Amino acid sequence: MQQDTIGTVRKGASVVLLSPTGSGKTLAYLLPLLEKLDAKSDDLQALIIVPSRELAIQTADVARKLCSELRICACYGGRPAMEEHQQMRGLRPHAVAATPGRLLDHLQKGNILPQNISTLVIDEFDKSLELGFREQMSDIISLLPHLTQRILLSATDAEEIPSFVGTKHYVRLDFLSDGSDDRISLRLVKSPEKDKLQTLYRLLCTLGTQKSLVFVGYRESVERVTSYLRKQKIMADPFHGGMEQRDRERALYRFMNGSSNVMVSTDLASRGLDIAAVDNIIHYHLPVNEESCTHRNGRTARWDMNGNAYFILGPEESLPEYLGDEAEDYSLPDKTPTPQEPLWVTLYIGKGKKDKLSRGDIVGFLTGQGGLEGSQVGRIDVLPHWSYAAVERAAARDVLNRIKGLKIKGLKTIFALAGG
Repeated sequence: MQQDTIGTVRKGASVVLLSPTGSGKTLAYLLPLLEKLDAKSDDLQALIIVPSRELAIQTADVARKLCSELRICACYGGRPAMEEHQQMRGLRPHAVAATPGRLLDHLQKGNILPQNISTLVIDEFDKSLELGFREQMSDIISLLPHLTQRILLSATDAEEIPSFVGTKHYVRLDFLSDGSDDRISLRLVKSPEKDKLQTLYRLLCTLGTQKSLVFVGYRESVERVTSYLRKQKIMADPFHGGMEQRDRERALYRFMNGSSNVMVSTDLASRGLDIAAVDNIIHYHLPVNEESCTHRNGRTARWDMNGNAYFILGPEESLPEYLGDEAEDYSLPDKTPTPQEPLWVTLYIGKGKKDKLSRGDIVGFLTGQGGLEGSQVGRIDVLPHWSYAAVERAAARDVLNRIKGLKIKGLKTIFALAGG
């Protein structure tokens, strides 16, 4: 898939790429796209439209790691547009990864100038081109008159590509038959009650410290389920579009670095997020359709890994027809195990990239002044204004006591546990 996509994009062709989640679509289009950008220019040359803030940030981060000579930035709602405008004026990016609403705002205000933008990428295009988003997408593309290449990609196809996208001449690359279905075990869990909270709790206790992503249908359900699990001593974090961006980032980082075993989310987390080693997908509320199910399940069994998808059914619910008879019954043990705490906790550090702080600085600080062994430091994420570091739970309190009041890289700041 990557070889075919890279070769086709290099030729300048417009592409529709269909490939399973976790198969490496991002690298497949980013590598040839970054190759064609002129690093010596100060012009914006490519736009990447993505459906969520987190995917915009993730895409920009991957692009910067692939080519440090190019200037890439992310634009998304949930923070001041003026702050982004000032950032772009200073950075003069070669490419921008953006959510549709924020991108349209910048185009209409003249913060993004279209005259040198020749390439448009639409990630998760089936979602972005749905009826509810078409007017916004049409307005964006109408403001990009110099496009010569369009790259559309997703793990599920769309019924049609609207004419406003701008060309009928696409090279279609379909790798959906090379899916990860054979690496995902489908399991059916029956709840004796319509309210499935107790069954979910028992399932999560049975799964222990495994990383589980629980999907529900509504934002209110996210809050209700998370609140219940926390009262039962399950380390769970909520994730939905109504949360403040900082809270969403914190929940995501805690789940990604292993200091939270469970994340409860709407379908917001079903697309684009590359979260390593998710063991289980749990459908607390059933997916609305086959496409939703595909994207939810795609958060596990990424690349060459295996995973499980659990469907919790109430007394009056039945498994969706498109799953056929693939799901096997899964029986919970008579005696529910005690909830297990995650092996890691997240340390919040009140300084970030804007303060010239790096991952190496944080590792050196925690193993030096903090007295930790290298194996006791996990994933580190350095954001613009603050950072997160995973540290071994058993050592967390001791390291906090050791670094309290100390400076990191000569900077006085706050050190605190980010929940849990």
